[in-house]
Amino acid sequence: MLLEFTTKNYKSFVEKTMFSMKKAAKQSGLDYSLLKEEVKGKPVIGLCSSVIYGPNAAGKTNIIGAMDVFRSIVLRGNIRNSEEKSSPNPASSALELIPNNKLTSSMPVEFSVEFFVDKMLVKYSVSLDLGLFLEDNYQRKVIDEELFVNGDVVFRRGEKLVLGSLKVIKRYLPESTVQNYESVFNIAQNSLNQEELFLTNGFKLIISQLFVKTVIDWFANKFMVIYRADSMQLIKRFADAQKKAVYVEATTDKAARLFGINSNALGYVVSDDDSEAKLCSIFNNIKEKKGAAMAAELFESYGTIQFINMFPLVIRAIQIGGTLVVDEFDASIHPMALMSIINIFHNDDINIHRAQLIFNTHNPIFLNSNLFRRDEIKFVERDDDSHYSTLYALSDFGTTGEKGVRKHDDYMKNYFISQYGAIKDIDFTPIFEEIRASEGGVR
Repeated sequence: MLLEFTTKNYKSFVEKTMFSMKKAAKQSGLDYSLLKEEVKGKPVIGLCSSVIYGPNAAGKTNIIGAMDVFRSIVLRGNIRNSEEKSSPNPASSALELIPNNKLTSSMPVEFSVEFFVDKMLVKYSVSLDLGLFLEDNYQRKVIDEELFVNGDVVFRRGEKLVLGSLKVIKRYLPESTVQNYESVFNIAQNSLNQEELFLTNGFKLIISQLFVKTVIDWFANKFMVIYRADSMQLIKRFADAQKKAVYVEATTDKAARLFGINSNALGYVVSDDDSEAKLCSIFNNIKEKKGAAMAAELFESYGTIQFINMFPLVIRAIQIGGTLVVDEFDASIHPMALMSIINIFHNDDINIHRAQLIFNTHNPIFLNSNLFRRDEIKFVERDDDSHYSTLYALSDFGTTGEKGVRKHDDYMKNYFISQYGAIKDIDFTPIFEEIRASEGGVR
């Protein structure tokens, strides 16, 4: 369960920006959206969903991109560029694209995430010196790196390394680490590399491989960040990719039928010529009593294909208690289908593993007090002069005063009259008036 994500100096988010999935103070209603845990006898309450609004180019995608980049850095364990370029987010592999392009001196890029895993509250933070925008030959280094578990420091890494008592992760420690603490610390201190994360290198190899495996598993499998859903590739989930076959997943096919398809079924075809699974429309050949398949993009709508790509991730998030973060979640998908998916995450009888859904959108239909709590509705706004982005929640307005937001207000109406900001008045009329004038006003 994600509780907080923080970044600083990531693209348009120059100031420290926190994306919170914690219940805001003095917020009530829609209690089915709450996820409860305990740390040292004190309750920690998270949210199961969040929706992000803002005009084009405000920075909605950047906050999700920052999550995607941090996840990628943690999984590869270093701040060197990756040779893998398949991600639709280029900054995840080419880190010189991260710094704000208007900065004239290098400023530390910061990432921090707080989450629950294996009954532990984990907070992991890094501060990185990545140079300036497009400075690809810069000698990068990790400035600071911190790991806390249940509020206790496990390690702090700066110019030197500081280890905590490690009692908080004792169940993950080998007996040799406990018995030889002094020697382990000295070896760990000498293992620091300025381009590598201590967590996934020295700490993993010297102190506790099992603990790091637990943390990395959350990043790899439960922190499901989809950057640009409109360019998402098919999920590889077939064990025998060399066998010529057609796979029709019953659950996904049922969902597709409810969503609306033009063929008899949708399935994945693996051919002798190509080992990659291809989404295909399947048709019943009545005369020969067998199925015929053609590429889905030739027969199905773009929205249907997007839905089929996305729905298995929704299923997986619900099954494992994952945090599904999607950029442009509603691209080409009907709002009623999205509403049903949101309600699945809000359903305590189905969402028993505490899965979360986070997405950005332009569709105002989700600005509804009966669907989302005020602390679940976020806004991103970009300053016209500095071009810096800011992130805030509807709950930040409070409930009193001229700009107060009450539980049963008409959020959609108030958003369109710019009561909450994060909206831009756009009028293309002058452009066409100028064109018409240049043409001499001829009809």
